[in-house]
Amino acid sequence: MNTVDIIRKKRDGETLTREEIEHWISGTVSGSIPEYQTSALLMATCIRGMTDEEAAILTDVMAHSGSMFTPEDMGGFSVDKHSTGGVGDTTTLVLIPLLAAAGLTVGKLSGRALGHTGGTIDKLESIPGFRTDLSRDEFLKLVQETKLALADHTEDMVPADRILYELRDVTSTVDSLPLIVASIMSKKIAGGAQGIVIDVKTGAGAFLPEMEASRRLAQSLVAIGSKLGRQMSALITDMSQPLGLMTGNALEVLEAIDTLKGKGPSDLSTLCCELGAELLVFAGEAATREEAVLKLHHLLMNGKALDSFRQLISQQGGNPAVIDDPSLLPRAARKVEARASQSGTIASLNALEIGRAANLLGAGRYTKEDEIDPAVGVELNRKVGDHVEENEILAWLHVNSEEYLDQVCGMVEAAYTIDPSGAEHHPPTLIVERIVGTPKA
Repeated sequence: MNTVDIIRKKRDGETLTREEIEHWISGTVSGSIPEYQTSALLMATCIRGMTDEEAAILTDVMAHSGSMFTPEDMGGFSVDKHSTGGVGDTTTLVLIPLLAAAGLTVGKLSGRALGHTGGTIDKLESIPGFRTDLSRDEFLKLVQETKLALADHTEDMVPADRILYELRDVTSTVDSLPLIVASIMSKKIAGGAQGIVIDVKTGAGAFLPEMEASRRLAQSLVAIGSKLGRQMSALITDMSQPLGLMTGNALEVLEAIDTLKGKGPSDLSTLCCELGAELLVFAGEAATREEAVLKLHHLLMNGKALDSFRQLISQQGGNPAVIDDPSLLPRAARKVEARASQSGTIASLNALEIGRAANLLGAGRYTKEDEIDPAVGVELNRKVGDHVEENEILAWLHVNSEEYLDQVCGMVEAAYTIDPSGAEHHPPTLIVERIVGTPKA
């Protein structure tokens, strides 16, 4: 098969066959197809797009480009969740133990932070001793014996995605919808889950800020997953302001613990129960979403989900004492106050600026090589709809370095829009839209 002919075919807007996509991906992984030809195919795909059938084939072929987990490996029907990234998005730390407490099998592979969005693996590694670098055998043993594991992706899983993403990053093809979908879903398919819920963020702090783009992504993710036989749903959720109150690694672990004790921010608790409800219905553990939400809320309040988190920490080498003694988590040297410039009602809170501020403090990374400071971040004291008085504390900055402190303080204060008129402002709608797929038989 001639790679040049495949490039020409996609350049001219034609549909690629499974054989042609298999040739492209296998050649890219083996190195038999040079990077300049793969880059040409990425650009042609970015410009010409793909049909849902092509995108499903690309996803499937990428998933099979390396090691995979089968449903048998996972001990039967397992579930997974993916978020397109946000600010203060602590849902995985709460949702995974919550689902395990509800009786579901959850073996989740997560990633690290890049840009203004946090990474679940970085958050977990702020727990003293917690291991995320599990081998394939260690991961499967935990899933099969305890129905619960949360680890970093292994190098041998979906190598095609790693290679393609690095090329997309330097060829301005990152924002191609079929390539985004194939990147996300190939890792979910390789992970072996049969029921998958996707949290697609929309708003200022989201990867795709505009609602229409978020909707297209959600629809495409659900369509492709369904074509590949998975039970799929997507919730489009607000990221115009940060989720919860904490942005930063150890801070978000602390917030997850509070939420699992039934004392967390209402938006975080609500979203976790709504996302989890989709998976409980898929797994047959609840007849309706309403029943599932009530069951999950009960597990947050009665301590069973907290027990699951304690088990997760302990079985992966972490110190479970952090649950009862948060001082064991990394702590910043000082807290600096960001204050309101005037009295009024908070009309908006720019999530992107809060994420960027936390990054400047050291909570995130701009390149894969950057080191993260697990202790630093931003703790919000007020959010949209709250009334504030002039000079009242809007947020606390958890700081270890003075280098960007003035800039960060200015960014956080500027992220708040305060309306002095006395008019009421309400928090944005948390769950904007729900999209459900029908698995292909």
